Amino acid sequence: MEQIGRNNMERYGLIGAKLGHSFSKIIHEEIMDYEYDLIELNEEELEVFFKEKNFSAVNVTIPYKQTVIKWLDVVDEKARKINAVNTVVNRDGKLYGYNTDYYGIVSLLNRNKVEVKDKNVLILGTGGTSNTAYAVFEDLGAKSINKVSRTKRNNSLSYEEAYELKDTQIIFNSTPSGMYPHNEDCPIDINQFPNLEAVMDAIYNPLRTNLVLMAKDRGLKAEGGLYMLVAQAVKAIEYFKDINLDVSVLDTTFNKIYKEKENIVLIGMPGCGKTTISKKLKTAKKLIDADEEIVKNTAKTIPDIFKEVGEKGFRDIEEETIKGIAKNSSQIIATGGGVILRKNNINNLKQNGKVFYLKTPLDKLQTGNGRPLSSDREALEKRYAERKELYEKYADTIIDNEFLEHSIEVINAYEN
Repeated sequence: MEQIGRNNMERYGLIGAKLGHSFSKIIHEEIMDYEYDLIELNEEELEVFFKEKNFSAVNVTIPYKQTVIKWLDVVDEKARKINAVNTVVNRDGKLYGYNTDYYGIVSLLNRNKVEVKDKNVLILGTGGTSNTAYAVFEDLGAKSINKVSRTKRNNSLSYEEAYELKDTQIIFNSTPSGMYPHNEDCPIDINQFPNLEAVMDAIYNPLRTNLVLMAKDRGLKAEGGLYMLVAQAVKAIEYFKDINLDVSVLDTTFNKIYKEKENIVLIGMPGCGKTTISKKLKTAKKLIDADEEIVKNTAKTIPDIFKEVGEKGFRDIEEETIKGIAKNSSQIIATGGGVILRKNNINNLKQNGKVFYLKTPLDKLQTGNGRPLSSDREALEKRYAERKELYEKYADTIIDNEFLEHSIEVINAYEN
């Protein structure tokens, strides 16, 4: 069993079954000057860990938020009511349990100005986080609160029954559906709820799940769980160290982590300079050229792929490539000119990325250079007419790209 930390005096970390996706180490070490480790434990190791008490304080995540309660000496009143603990502090050999997820959820709702009083709420999932969400919505005066589960356990509704609740106004997802590496998943079809106002998702990797993107497409209030995660970490550290942190720490830390993790995605016509611009940006993010990835993965040039399988075959390969690239974070992604022809590409790219359209005058665009669909000026003009509206539709930011230096300046300003 791996031990937390390397300092025998103070040991901090996160325990759970699978932690490869976690941002907690980055967040804690950004806020506080200590070492914070990610410790994966099975159930047998978990029991030994808590009986040995060889730690100062730990956070607890899936699937142990309820399991750990039996080894604690003191459980905070709110955590006991919720029946879920995500923060444990060792004080002179006695273990104290708290629930800082409650503070995280309240912070997420407040950030998005979600009014809960007298609203009808649907909570997806029945685990520890769903219990916490239930307590939050109950305390904030929700009119009705229903839990949804595929197994209908703990008096929850089935998804079929949930779809009958057409007056649902708020959905909170506490399930892992849509979490990295299964980014393509989505727990529920929100189009079944005509009165929906807000969708909050506890998942923070990816930054925006398909559930959140669907809600944003409808113009609803929607956000993933990174702000919630940072907020609960701030509160956990206050318990860890018995201190009060400045209120500004939450937003400062969130903004820094978000910017570091968010991909910068460049879209635009072939020959507009996406790859050139990506290489000149002042950033520590990894540079990814989608077309170069396709060539590397297939061991074929793009013109050869077009000759062998045609445009549809190439788009299939491109879509699979984009899907893989987009799951990762902290990247600058230069896309191929036709990436916007499939909505799946845009959904995948927007899960972790902000999309910049390099709007370039036709007379500034290059032709040839092995580009099958813009081999000459006539072909280029045809593609431009077909794609212009899609570029503008899917862009988060449109940049006048008449001069590459201007585009570089705009993106650098956003990054820094």
